[in-house]
Amino acid sequence: MKRNTLFLLLTVILLSACSKNVKFSPEFKAQTTGRYLYHDNDVIDVFYKDNTIYFNWREGVIKPVVMDSNEFFVSDLYAKLRFVKHPETEVFYLSEISKDNEDLITYDFIKVADDYKTPRMHLKDKEYKQAVEGFLAIKKKDSTIDVVNEGEINQLGYRLINDKKYDDAIEVLKMNVAMFPESSNVYDSLGEAYLSAGDSAQAYKNYKIAFEMNPRNTRAQNIAETLIKYQDSLQTKD
Repeated sequence: MKRNTLFLLLTVILLSACSKNVKFSPEFKAQTTGRYLYHDNDVIDVFYKDNTIYFNWREGVIKPVVMDSNEFFVSDLYAKLRFVKHPETEVFYLSEISKDNEDLITYDFIKVADDYKTPRMHLKDKEYKQAVEGFLAIKKKDSTIDVVNEGEINQLGYRLINDKKYDDAIEVLKMNVAMFPESSNVYDSLGEAYLSAGDSAQAYKNYKIAFEMNPRNTRAQNIAETLIKYQDSLQTKD
């Protein structure tokens, strides 16, 4: 076991032994229950069961160590948190407690509406328009943030193709085209989704773009040429 991992484990064990049995008031629970924006593509959901507080983060439910009535150690984040209300906006935040100055009040993770969704949550719910708009907004804000990568979306698209969920595959791979328009591969993949769905016209269009962007992609060229010959043959029959 690595030293850092061992240290974290020992810290959690020691803190857990010190966990207090705090009685949370109904008002406190009502005010603090909800969804907090950890960052643009990640949320923390806070909820209570009876008198126990839980954090749901990245699809894992965490029972924090209760240090005080409004101080919680969350092992997965390796941070102490508390709830604070902004004096001007009166909006609640989860505030990370500084190791150097515990009296310092910061407004780190804002409380958002219970139905607020990150782009990744929209994607999971097949709300593709909202998902791509959200991803593009994050990239526009900071182009260095890798909120989603081309390969990840491509893999999801191909899984959907393999599952014969062609409409979903097309929408997912269209997202890749919108986010990475300078990549030949995204057009190649979208072409394959259209071809699998039986839409030869759109398949040809995307394979043609893929080959024009990357002349070494002879596979895309061959498929595009085959599709145009097929379309010509149909027109001749008509």
